Amino acid sequence: MISVEDALARLLAPLEKLPAEQVSLAAAVGRVLAEDVAARRTQPPFAVSAMDGYAVRAADVARVPVELRIVADIPAGAGFGGVIGAGEAARIFTGAPLPEGADAIVIQEDTERRGDHVEIRERAGKGRYVRPAGLDFTEGDVLLHAGTRLSPRHIGLAAAMNRPWLFVHRRPRVGILSTGDEIVMPGDPIGPHQIVSSNALALCAFATACGAVPVLVGNAPDDPDALRTIAAAAKGVDLFVTTGGVSVGEHDLVRDVLSEAGLTIDFWQIAMRPGKPLMVGSYRGTPMVGLPGNPVSTLVCSLLFLKPALDKLSGLPGAPEPPATARLAVALKENDRRQDYLRARLVRAADGTLEAIPFDVQDSSMMRPLAQSDCLVVRPPHAPALAAGSAVSVIPFPGGAWPL
Repeated sequence: MISVEDALARLLAPLEKLPAEQVSLAAAVGRVLAEDVAARRTQPPFAVSAMDGYAVRAADVARVPVELRIVADIPAGAGFGGVIGAGEAARIFTGAPLPEGADAIVIQEDTERRGDHVEIRERAGKGRYVRPAGLDFTEGDVLLHAGTRLSPRHIGLAAAMNRPWLFVHRRPRVGILSTGDEIVMPGDPIGPHQIVSSNALALCAFATACGAVPVLVGNAPDDPDALRTIAAAAKGVDLFVTTGGVSVGEHDLVRDVLSEAGLTIDFWQIAMRPGKPLMVGSYRGTPMVGLPGNPVSTLVCSLLFLKPALDKLSGLPGAPEPPATARLAVALKENDRRQDYLRARLVRAADGTLEAIPFDVQDSSMMRPLAQSDCLVVRPPHAPALAAGSAVSVIPFPGGAWPL
């Protein structure tokens, strides 16, 4: 068995980021930029009002109250071709260009309009409520960088930069194959000795949440010919993922059968729990990950190995984020030679510290504790027993649709 760290390094080493393609800005969220992006315009392109009110000369409102003559109304999207002179003001709205001659804004709450005159009741120094040209950025500024996964915030910035199209890395296509006579898909007829499969659909959701495109090629029964035929349907994917069939039982056929059909194995078996029988190799030139059949093992291994692999193919570095730290709420016994990942809840203690509470039963077939977990508690090989209150490393589960 090899360590988790060695296994991840060997999985990622041969992977290369996928080529770039051009997509519309509306379709770019979640994608990874393939090039730096510079602004095509200055924002704002001219000085604008930050408030509804009156554009004035600061010198005219140095003493208040004072009455000024209104010479223009300037809504957003319009302008004033004239110049604001001494004793004059312009009614102005948020986002409208500051007229020539004016250098301050008096908000409307501090005024009273009387016909074509306005009484100013508060002073305003130069620049008050004025957004100068280039306050946000200027044309040519590089504001988005290659390797950035684009969030809605980035999309908004790119739009303001006047970039309707972006070059991003292609989404990885992930072929997903489940195995076993004992499983059926949700909603299908269930035999007396069969169970409902969760792995394939969970992996599809996981790949989607990672920005990849899942390709569900089907479930292969425990039959060599059927396994070879269904596996061949994964042709053209960027990563081939199987679940089940990689252990040592007589019906665990993936290693033996696919080895005859073009599978080369880099390593098999990792010193971890859950997920020991994880296999990494290449199937007919396509990188392949063989995940265990137990559903918790499948998803824990996906978080630790599949996500970094998909990140690297997508154009990200691929290195996982370092674990965070929490305080144990219960005692833990010493660990054996395998790195352990315990499903746990996170609670905020009275002193504000995050406390981790591992579930009592950690059986790798149990999905409910995983769905109810907030993190994985990481226990290194041969870790000593820990008392309640000890610090432990944890891998938090992000909220929303992100993996796990």
